[in-house]
Amino acid sequence: MGDDEEKYDGMLLVMAQQHEGGVQELVNTFFSFLRRKTDFFTGGDAGAAEKLVMDAFAQHSKVALEAHSEKQMKKEKEKKEKAKRAAKLAEKEKGIESSPKIQELTDEEAEQLQSELDKKKKEESEIESTNKNADKSDKGEKENGSDTEGEEDEKDKDKIKPNAGNGADLPHYKWTQTLSEVDLTVPFDVKFRIKGKDVVVDIQRRSLKVGLKGHLPVIEGQLYNEVKVEESSWLLDDGKVVLVHLEKINKMEWWSKMVTTDPEINTKKICPENSKLSDLDGETRGMVEKMMYDQRQKSMGLPTSEEQKKQDILKKFMAQHPEMDFSKAKFS
Repeated sequence: MGDDEEKYDGMLLVMAQQHEGGVQELVNTFFSFLRRKTDFFTGGDAGAAEKLVMDAFAQHSKVALEAHSEKQMKKEKEKKEKAKRAAKLAEKEKGIESSPKIQELTDEEAEQLQSELDKKKKEESEIESTNKNADKSDKGEKENGSDTEGEEDEKDKDKIKPNAGNGADLPHYKWTQTLSEVDLTVPFDVKFRIKGKDVVVDIQRRSLKVGLKGHLPVIEGQLYNEVKVEESSWLLDDGKVVLVHLEKINKMEWWSKMVTTDPEINTKKICPENSKLSDLDGETRGMVEKMMYDQRQKSMGLPTSEEQKKQDILKKFMAQHPEMDFSKAKFS
């Protein structure tokens, strides 16, 4: 087995989609073909045809069961890692709760703290000024680009730049992401310590709701894409902040927004890795380059590499079989 195993996937997929009765009808078609067009049932010794079928069944059944077992083991491992991470966060929360929250400062300490705050504010102001100048410079470079680049920039002009975690810092919450997960931070500006019973967190496959009981939700809406509810979680940090962790189902896609009502980030400016591609091994580099290519294609409304491959197979098969009706053929 290997690449040749997928050689006829395009043709078989088209055939399968034309069998409304499902797998049973498809299998029946295969044996009907062998009965009518070959000597499969009569050309060999007694029981030879049945043995051939059973051997093939046993071989592929074994591979399928092994793959399923491996998938289950991987899933269990991910659950254990998730539990460990939740336990560490819980310990951190417990440590924060046990530490003193109010500390009286002397006049000298208060003066020093104020000085540090003023210095930090000045530094942030200088950084903001530098960023504005950089944005102006970037804008000037874009205006000098080609017509095609201008059209692409026009589409992205209303999108916001991703934060350091490849997500967005919004007025009432912020979120970050990797290819496989999303983390949401929702701070509550209240004068009392929040307990778990005061919070409403509803995580669904395609929606999310976070807020305080008796108040309007801070975030509520349809998620950008589907998540694994059973592997997602939330916890309360320092009695003031709700942390929500979501596991993506599609682990080869960057989200452009948390929920559909959020402003959209420019996914073209996302940094998938801290290291350079040249630092990665061949296999990992190939995966990252493929992911980045597919992301660019998707953002331009063009087929991804996998979709293009399927289209090429279908076109080739259609050219070889002009007598067949492909009007209802679709790729999932």
